[in-house]
Amino acid sequence: MNIFLIEDDGIYAEFIKKALSQNPTYKITIYSSGEDAIKGLDALLPDVMIVDYKLPGMTGIDFYESIKSKLEEENKVIMLSAIDDGNMVLSFIQKGVRDYVIKDESVIDSLVAILEGKEEDYYLFG
Repeated sequence: MNIFLIEDDGIYAEFIKKALSQNPTYKITIYSSGEDAIKGLDALLPDVMIVDYKLPGMTGIDFYESIKSKLEEENKVIMLSAIDDGNMVLSFIQKGVRDYVIKDESVIDSLVAILEGKEEDYYLFG
């Protein structure tokens, strides 16, 4: 599974990459901005994009909006944020984002559940 992780906090990005890399089938590429990730999309869309909402420059939702027309049914976009705000989540859903993970102590478990297609085991609001 080819995964793009778009996260501006380098330490947090490495934490997620290291945790997810426990699964040897996950190939994770880190980008520190939406603009850099768009350059990386030229060749091939990854299976999954994990996108931080608060990015420098282009926000995570701006990034999503800019690539939405290229996405196929099998491409997943997971929005990642430290903000637990129901209205914000609703706005993501209205724009087409189906998966949202809060940066908390269960972030890895939540990401793995989505990556493995076990969203029914994962609860948005605890």
